[in-house]
Amino acid sequence: MPTLRVHPDRTLRQARAATSAIFAAHGAVTGTFAARVPWVADHVGTGPGGLGVALLMPGLGAILAMPLSGRLAHRFDLRALTRVLIVAWCLSLILPALPTSLPLLCLTLAVYGATAGLADVAMNAQAVLVEERYERSVMSSFHGWWSVGGLAGSTLAALAARAGVGAPLHFTLTSIALVALSLVAATWLLSHRPEPSAEEPPAFALPTAAVLPIGLVGLCAVFAEGASLDWSAVYIRDLLGAPASTAAATVAVFSIAMAAARFGGDWVVRRLGPVRTVRISGVLATLGAVTVVLAETPWLGILGFGLLGVGIAVVVPLVFAAAGRMPGHPGRNLAGVAGIAYGSGLIAPGVIGGIAHVSSLTTSFLLIVALTALVAVGAAALKPKT
Repeated sequence: MPTLRVHPDRTLRQARAATSAIFAAHGAVTGTFAARVPWVADHVGTGPGGLGVALLMPGLGAILAMPLSGRLAHRFDLRALTRVLIVAWCLSLILPALPTSLPLLCLTLAVYGATAGLADVAMNAQAVLVEERYERSVMSSFHGWWSVGGLAGSTLAALAARAGVGAPLHFTLTSIALVALSLVAATWLLSHRPEPSAEEPPAFALPTAAVLPIGLVGLCAVFAEGASLDWSAVYIRDLLGAPASTAAATVAVFSIAMAAARFGGDWVVRRLGPVRTVRISGVLATLGAVTVVLAETPWLGILGFGLLGVGIAVVVPLVFAAAGRMPGHPGRNLAGVAGIAYGSGLIAPGVIGGIAHVSSLTTSFLLIVALTALVAVGAAALKPKT
């Protein structure tokens, strides 16, 4: 294949390592911020209600910014675009530590989310390019590195908090380190521009009908992921009577299960193909969700969340890969899928909480059972287009 001759094996290996580092940096920013949210809330003097409003802003900012990424990917070289956007995302980590009022925090978190969304689309477009030139599945491992970055960022943040390091200094030092890592990694990313004859996407491109089925599969998976991350500890503590330490460990089990499954996901995809892999993943995730709903002991509940993490781990990487292979402009297709997925993650915690308020948390997780089952049913949407 000509692309393999233009980019020899060593160049591709470097590009894969560089893209992995970019994904890890993106995840590290997310994990760092998430672990210091209590400090941010105390700094602006807001309670759970105000904090809940503020934490809606990153998702809203991402959803509003992502439709712009198709036009950006068309106009600029992908390597240069990814470099600029990942650096902007790393620098945006400094913003949440600055406000001293809730309105300013909401504004800065919207900017923070917008840079996150734009960088997310660019790095996934780079990952699709690397996968195309490898001619085999490598997308899942990139998302595995995102999970590793998230775990590393949250762990270091917890250590910084325990040592009494304030978020402004912690965020600044972390941002500088991640910018340096990203700039070094970006030198080995692949360069790519659309053909001059390619039609320019709209400035604000909404998801097309063609990518909607793929996006809906991603929606189901991201909803299950967001709900599990935010509610698993509460579920294990309040419904199954576990101590706080065991409840907190549930989130770690879920996250580690996802990361491990993502690193093994490419091996599975190469043997089973994306459709069968997603179908089996949906079945595993549904089994995990059913286990959670039926659990009467904490350890059975933790097992259920672990299975749920394994089941949904590779779905989103394969959704992005499928969108990148779709006819049309890859940047626009990826932006459409990412927008749907981010929207799902934005509403998931609130929907679960709302159902739990009017019924019970167990009843709310029946929705997760239904959505993970829909992942298995909708797997055919990821069939490569010929």
